[in-house]
Amino acid sequence: MSKKLLALLLAFLTLAALPAAHAADDLFSDLGLGGDDDILEVDDAFKLETGIEDDRFVARWVIADGHYLYRNKMDIISDDKSLNTFPLQLTPGEEKYDPIFNKMLFVYHHDAEVALPFSNEDGGKQVTFKVKYQGCSEISGICYPPQSRDISVRLPVVIASAAADSGDTATQQTVSEQDQIANTLKQGDTWITLLVFFGAGLLLALTPCVFPMIPILMGIIVGQGENQTVRSSFMLSLVYVLAMALTYTVVGILVGLSGENIQAWFQNPWIISAFVAIFIALSFSMFGFYELQMPASIQSKLTEISNSQQGGTLAGVAIMGLLSALIVGPCVTAPLVGALIYIAETGDAVLGGLALFSLSMGMGAPLLAIGASAGKVLPKAGPWMDAVKAVFGVLLLALGIWMLERVAPAALTMALWAALLIVSAVYMGAIDSLAEGASGWRKLWKGTGLLLLVYGIVLIIGLAAGGRDVFNPLKGLSLGGGTQHEQTSHLPFKQIKGVEGLDAALAEAKARGKTVMLDFYADWCISCKEMEAFTFTDPAVQAALADTVLLQADVTPNDEKDKALYKRFGIIGPPSIMFFDTDGKERKNFRVVGFVPADEFAQQVRRALK
Repeated sequence: MSKKLLALLLAFLTLAALPAAHAADDLFSDLGLGGDDDILEVDDAFKLETGIEDDRFVARWVIADGHYLYRNKMDIISDDKSLNTFPLQLTPGEEKYDPIFNKMLFVYHHDAEVALPFSNEDGGKQVTFKVKYQGCSEISGICYPPQSRDISVRLPVVIASAAADSGDTATQQTVSEQDQIANTLKQGDTWITLLVFFGAGLLLALTPCVFPMIPILMGIIVGQGENQTVRSSFMLSLVYVLAMALTYTVVGILVGLSGENIQAWFQNPWIISAFVAIFIALSFSMFGFYELQMPASIQSKLTEISNSQQGGTLAGVAIMGLLSALIVGPCVTAPLVGALIYIAETGDAVLGGLALFSLSMGMGAPLLAIGASAGKVLPKAGPWMDAVKAVFGVLLLALGIWMLERVAPAALTMALWAALLIVSAVYMGAIDSLAEGASGWRKLWKGTGLLLLVYGIVLIIGLAAGGRDVFNPLKGLSLGGGTQHEQTSHLPFKQIKGVEGLDAALAEAKARGKTVMLDFYADWCISCKEMEAFTFTDPAVQAALADTVLLQADVTPNDEKDKALYKRFGIIGPPSIMFFDTDGKERKNFRVVGFVPADEFAQQVRRALK
């Protein structure tokens, strides 16, 4: 009996063991603890490399497939309290819904880099940096415990880091702010972010980005006639600003989603010339040569529909706002680039578009104030009105010449400036004698005319001597015919075209052990002209770049090679300046976007190329 029971028991255990074994395998596999996908060791999942690069302690990870690191869990801390460190530098990362924390977080796949800038005057100091990070596996569904690694390094002497001097704060913001703004859009509160963009637009309103739009708007308002009220002036201004803002928003979204510099399409000579012709037509109407009105037949038809004249006026103002946004154009600025980076990386055109709209409305707020005040400030009738209209007529002509500088030879535009100044001076009575008992205002008017006349004559003399700079017209009269001065007043850029041209130039510089600066330039770029006139001519800037290969990509044509070069660096247009070390690697943290004054740019160059 006992033998039969023993045999039955063994048979039962043998049969039961088979499904149990399979079940255990399934269980371990489901938990990620066995089967085909073994759990990687943390150092295999996230391979860490560290080192000192100039003024930064850098940590880099190579992340295994199916794994990721949390951006908000990364940190670098120094154990030396005397070491002067600055805010951590992190790349944006990718947005991901994380079931562990039940919310959207930013993570890194494949690779990640974090840097801690510092300054150090005690060469050879041994310092320990603590690198913290945490990641998870998408394959097994587990999260690794928070990691901490102590890295001991010997520091070089670093007097000033990428953010060290308080006097360099503006430069650091200009260089890195676009990435910070993109991150703010991803992580910040929406309403606060939009308010910040509106404030940034107000600051941009104080730059040459917006100034050209003032005479356009005022010319429109003044040209409407003598009976402008505060309400009508405000409505015209509001339509102009809204059209401008909507255009920036739509174009910005398209640029962010497509990577194409759409605005550059509107900078070809034919479109510029057509817009200049509009300015000339508007200015001549200001001088009283004729009145710009819609044909009577069209006006009567529109009147039958409803209040056509005002409707037609507002439509015309909206068109001018649209054209001003596209052709007069905004400067390339850090807030604009930051919003476009956000749109390009996330595809979120809604928040990115709202940010661009807020930026544009901030830029347009002063225009609204100026336009609304016109109803009170401008005289209603009489000789004063004619004088005011003439002033805005001259400003519109000046704006036309300023735009023509983008596509016309420098000698032609310089001659046009001289003609405008001299003719304006004649109309102001510069060569007429003052009547006995003339008022103080008449004397001031004549004195201003004399100044314009003298400067116009100086421009003519400078043009005849070979000068081509309106702000420095007599440099052609310097000793030696100006040749030596020309050589020292402009940086000796080597022109490159496309990715192939850049790679060849970088390879040549690397073979010579030279650092490189690459400047993106276009004839229609306002800030590029500012950089050439006020920054690149500075002796301190030229001294800082004395041993550097200077490359320039003229992207005025905006052709396929230019677009490929844009995509190589992920930029939307000029002015953008990149620096490369002696190995031909870009120092991305030191990029310059937009106009930077000479003293700040010289400091930036020294930091980037040391």
